[in-house]
Amino acid sequence: MISSGSLLSSTLANFVSWLDGYGEYSRDHQSFFAGPIGGRAKALYYRNKALGTVAVAPMIFFEAFLPSARQMFHEPTRFPIADAHYAMGFAFLHQASGRAEFLDRSVRFLQALQQSRSPGYENYCWGYPFDWVTVAGTFRRGTPFITSTPYVYEAFLQAHSIDPRPEWRDIAESIVRHVCTDIKDVPFSATGSSCGYFPDDTKGGVVNAAAYRAFTLTSASRVFEKDEYSRVAERNLAFVLESQNADGSWPYAIDTARPFVDHFHTCFVMKALAKIHTLTGDPRCLEALSLGVKFYLERLFDEDGLPKPFAAAPRLTVYKQELYDCAESINLCLLLRDRFPQCGAKLETVVSAVLRDWVQPSGSFRSRRLMFGWDNVPMHRWAQSQMFRSLSFYFFELQREGAGSRPVALAQTH
Repeated sequence: MISSGSLLSSTLANFVSWLDGYGEYSRDHQSFFAGPIGGRAKALYYRNKALGTVAVAPMIFFEAFLPSARQMFHEPTRFPIADAHYAMGFAFLHQASGRAEFLDRSVRFLQALQQSRSPGYENYCWGYPFDWVTVAGTFRRGTPFITSTPYVYEAFLQAHSIDPRPEWRDIAESIVRHVCTDIKDVPFSATGSSCGYFPDDTKGGVVNAAAYRAFTLTSASRVFEKDEYSRVAERNLAFVLESQNADGSWPYAIDTARPFVDHFHTCFVMKALAKIHTLTGDPRCLEALSLGVKFYLERLFDEDGLPKPFAAAPRLTVYKQELYDCAESINLCLLLRDRFPQCGAKLETVVSAVLRDWVQPSGSFRSRRLMFGWDNVPMHRWAQSQMFRSLSFYFFELQREGAGSRPVALAQTH
């Protein structure tokens, strides 16, 4: 593990102090397009590329050269997916340090999640707190997504493992009922099914969506001892395995419109397979991961050994590196390093770079390395919370491996 454990400790402590002062609302990667002006411009782009390009050009310019202009387009917002990551991050710090105040902080985020669930659904589920304009249409705020809800499941499950509370188990079980019944299977082959991205989606095809569902239901089949969950998970897992390309990569979706291969969605898929393999020992997962790791390390890192956004960019990008990619790379390599030692080496490279180059004097993290300069606007969903969780997970692993010796203590916050 990284030699400068004290630097990691102080980075986490300073981030916690920054979060206390900054608050739990922020702007977002999507802020340029979450409000009425940006939303209409983006929708026009999907309807008419020529006119839409003119309409979105100012937002793209600001994104590349004046990121702070986000404040003109949308108000600060609370993001459930960020709350889930913060809840898990503070739980890891509690587990690593034994300090009760970190569990208290985790609980406060869980309480916020109980209040921010998507309205109108019998079971607990979560989505985005803004209208999301996509090529498939506009999803109204609160629409639950299979790419958001599983993080909350993991957060409540982790908290329950530390401090068993019936209400947390009940919420986790409610989440699983939503994932199993409200999200629908979409047949793909004789053995595999993709799934909807949201409850009314009957097209499916997004690979990481099926991976999230496969892991959540595999986990739930053991936690709640229900074979039904395992049977549904098996078809989603088969779809993920069958959609892997010959070179080891996974497309974002199995359609002609979204075949791109990017960094953090690749991490989402491989993390799910790694966690399923840990639970079940399924050799198919290990085989897919073996091929996937080779592609991942060869094609999704730049010449400096740091995460790059795309294996081959499908469109113009205004940035070189993404905090989200770095956070997910750390998460994935932590999960895989025992099975693939080369991931352990990559883990050290990425963590060292983050601690060296991405930490701001305030204690927050830079959001993107642009073509010229940095985007330093802190955004909880993109990806302050993800980086906090990944480094807290790393710190927990550092403490666990140092058991019996002299583990690094977490610096006091102030």
